Amino acid sequence: MKSHSEQRAGLLYGIGAYGMWGLVPLFWPLLKPSAAMEILAHRMVWSLAVVAVALLALKQWGWIRELVRQPRKLGLISVAAAVISVNWGGYIWAVNAGHVVEASLGYFINPLVTIAMGVLLLKERLRRAQWAAVGIGFAAVLVLAIGYGRPPWISLMLAFSFATYGLVKKKVNIGGLESLAAETAIQFLPALAFLLWLGATDSLTFGFHGTGHAALLAATGVVTAAPLVCFGAAAIRVPLSTLGLLQYLAPIFQFLLGILYFHEAMPAERWAGFALVWLALTILTWDALRTAHRNKAQALRLAASAATETTPTPPAPTPTANPHPGA
Repeated sequence: MKSHSEQRAGLLYGIGAYGMWGLVPLFWPLLKPSAAMEILAHRMVWSLAVVAVALLALKQWGWIRELVRQPRKLGLISVAAAVISVNWGGYIWAVNAGHVVEASLGYFINPLVTIAMGVLLLKERLRRAQWAAVGIGFAAVLVLAIGYGRPPWISLMLAFSFATYGLVKKKVNIGGLESLAAETAIQFLPALAFLLWLGATDSLTFGFHGTGHAALLAATGVVTAAPLVCFGAAAIRVPLSTLGLLQYLAPIFQFLLGILYFHEAMPAERWAGFALVWLALTILTWDALRTAHRNKAQALRLAASAATETTPTPPAPTPTANPHPGA
């Protein structure tokens, strides 16, 4: 049982992680005139540097030897690295191209896409509320497609790539810091080769727009690792249901930034589409909390029943003559 102080610390870590992910749209425009692909390459290179320092400080190297001996896990991590590269690159491009609101939608619909993939790929069975949420989410995508005059490709790309990443990570089942280290190690050589190619073709911006710009590009490693460290600290301190609620902070912040800071347009049909998405997420969250409450109550009942069955019945007292008859 986690102490109250541990849970409170976990909650703060969780808010910090999702808060940083929610505010990251403010960071990527600072890296212009670097193009999205160069920013992505720097993110991969500098993330490995930051994670290597963290692992050196924590002296966590034993997992590498174990991982190298498992080709299947290495293959899955390579898939995870490829998928998260698509997600990172797509998100950076979307923000710097003025599609922050559409990018936020991708992370709103991500839970719905994850559920749909569970049904299609893992043959999971859904409860009625989950089916309703997925159906409403599908209707929301149709409404948004009408509003945009096209399917919301950016949102769908971000949602499906991150849901696929989550599915692969579930199968790999290693710690967040270790996983990031392995993924960025796989990304490192292609990213470094791309940066060297940019330099050879005089297309590299790193070092040609002042020290501040170069420092910001290097800071992409910290921007990537810091929320993951906070998330890892939160995950071991708070219940999964709490993390499930906190995950909506990031797209909420991104959505608000898109409207209030970047002043992106929100015509009526987009509001209608987002409203449907939020309705679907409300149903999904309500169902998840209700199911968690039922499961907890059932577990307590089973534990109490098991304790009753295993408690030995005290032997009956041996009858003795009453030394004081009539007393």
